[in-house]
Amino acid sequence: MADGGEGTARSLIDGLGGEIVTIGVEDPLGRTVAASYGLTLGGVAIIEMAQASGLMLLAESERDPMLASTFGTGQLIKDALDHDARDFIIGIGGSATNDGGAGMAQALGYRFVGEDGGELPRGGGALLRLAQIDWMDSDVRIPYSDFTVACDVDNPLLGRHGASAIFGPQKGASPETAALLDNALAKLASRVKDDLGKDVADIPGAGAAGGLGAGCIAFLGAELKRGVDIVIGATGLAEKIKGAALVITGEGRTDAQTMGGKTVHGVTTLAKSLGIPTVVISGSLAQGAEGLLGCGAIRMYELMEEGIELETSMREGAELLEARAERALREFMKS
Repeated sequence: MADGGEGTARSLIDGLGGEIVTIGVEDPLGRTVAASYGLTLGGVAIIEMAQASGLMLLAESERDPMLASTFGTGQLIKDALDHDARDFIIGIGGSATNDGGAGMAQALGYRFVGEDGGELPRGGGALLRLAQIDWMDSDVRIPYSDFTVACDVDNPLLGRHGASAIFGPQKGASPETAALLDNALAKLASRVKDDLGKDVADIPGAGAAGGLGAGCIAFLGAELKRGVDIVIGATGLAEKIKGAALVITGEGRTDAQTMGGKTVHGVTTLAKSLGIPTVVISGSLAQGAEGLLGCGAIRMYELMEEGIELETSMREGAELLEARAERALREFMKS
């Protein structure tokens, strides 16, 4: 299972069958990097934008959302279209970008024209000079394809709760830079409304991944959904666990954020709706994890029990997981 972030492609390929495709694309700063996406036997492409446009691809000193672009994510989509994929699941977590998906759109044939009549360079900062969006040469296969975006935040595109203010600092933006990027996304939203006829500024989730949520709606006609719900539906999890006596799930760290639609919350909630108890085994349990006890979890275990350090839990993870699983099953069978 997964929730749209890292590991979603592998999770769905394991569940549905298919292959992992690896190609060379541009990273957020335009350098060539190997990036992968999943292609199921049914022709569904599973794309994790972080593979091409993620923060993990940059050193801390390289983080610059004024320059970073989602162009590589668009290259992944184009390659999947070339492989005859027409159904897409796109995870948009972990971005290094704040360009509203403009780079992705550029890779798919959209042109972003500046006030001087020339085509704009890539990056969020360039959108401050945006005068027109030209869609005439955009990929003709897009209107005949379905795009579902895994989005687990409800931030709008603009303002103090928007993409630039909330997520910009972790991508290297100072308060002054974040304000400029907000203005740039406001100009993008205005041109999307005038040139494409879509109003994306206030849609919940539009601000995800530096505005890529808005960009996927504007340039792909995408629908935003909770990531775990997408994976649950795609894998047919409800049918697969029917009749089970117990469901076991877990994650690296279970805390208050888990309750915001992460994998473990989605699995326990689904199992509860089917009358099946759940045991959670995670790397660690922190404040807020207890919320799962009201969502169907009957017990929770952690690898980092008292006296076990993080380094030890990671080095001996397999053995510790086996021990916790055995304890969980023994205690379940006694209850």
